[in-house]
Amino acid sequence: MKQRIIIGISGASGFQYGYKALQLLRGLPDIETHLIVSKGGDITRALETSHTREEVAALADVVHPAGNIASMLSSGSSPTLGMLVAPCSMRTLAAVAHGFSDNLLTRAADVVLKERRRLVLMTREAPLNLAHLDNMRRVTEMGGIIFPPVPAFYQKPQSIDDILTHTAGRALQLLGADIPDLPQWTGETA
Repeated sequence: MKQRIIIGISGASGFQYGYKALQLLRGLPDIETHLIVSKGGDITRALETSHTREEVAALADVVHPAGNIASMLSSGSSPTLGMLVAPCSMRTLAAVAHGFSDNLLTRAADVVLKERRRLVLMTREAPLNLAHLDNMRRVTEMGGIIFPPVPAFYQKPQSIDDILTHTAGRALQLLGADIPDLPQWTGETA
């Protein structure tokens, strides 16, 4: 039986992180991906990438409209490994931190937290103000993981795709996904 992972894409810069997460999960035989793209995420897709909605949707096993609060993902009775929001806007972070489930993306995140499953938020903003930091603290106290997309330069990336792959792959590992061939730090040898 396949295990479900929810990929949420909200309206912060960095649509490519969510897209790369979908690409990395696509070939895994034991994972079923469920995609939610917010209105802001769709706007960012159009501004930052040449990907069409259809191209993005084709990477997911199931696509859920952000306005469909009656989706299976809005109930804890629908089991998942967890959810990655990549990127996670400060608006989405605030909604999650305060339990404001006004669309399916934020409701699914709320369900993941209430069911004590893994929620990884790839927050995208800089610099941060006190409200952002307080919301990150609140989500962390609820069991969520704040995972800003910070490049691992020890991997000596040769392209933007190398950076996207490593960062999205690490975030997916936090959900229990086994991403093959993901470069890992092996330590320095004398």
